[in-house]
Amino acid sequence: MTCTATSEASRRGSDWLSSAGVRPTRQRVALAAMLIGDGQHRHVTAESLFADVQRCGEQVSLATVYNTLRAFCEAGLMQEVLVDGTKSYFDTNAHDHPHFFWEDENRLSDAPADQLTISRLPDAPEGLEIASVDVVIRLRRKS
Repeated sequence: MTCTATSEASRRGSDWLSSAGVRPTRQRVALAAMLIGDGQHRHVTAESLFADVQRCGEQVSLATVYNTLRAFCEAGLMQEVLVDGTKSYFDTNAHDHPHFFWEDENRLSDAPADQLTISRLPDAPEGLEIASVDVVIRLRRKS
């Protein structure tokens, strides 16, 4: 991520927040500009985004980064992807799609959705419906 908060990146960030009805505070706009300011999708952890924020000299606490990422998810701007049930990644592409988790690098990336076929899901238990299906394909180097 680039540290230069251009007016274009800030405008993109503000527009992104406005599109979901999220109040554009200074800190939210700064984080949004870092996440989508160049128009590219990102997969970040709260810790990696916090490190980028610190490197760029923004005054945002780790708690604020966590809270902001959760607010972005609740607003539908991002999706949270759990790996191992303990590690959360946040994806700016909020549409359903599969992911690769690169075990050797602790990195998440998009997997080609057009190459994934799920032919059948189990029936949901009585009174429930399937809300979504998360696909994380774990990768590691061959031995």
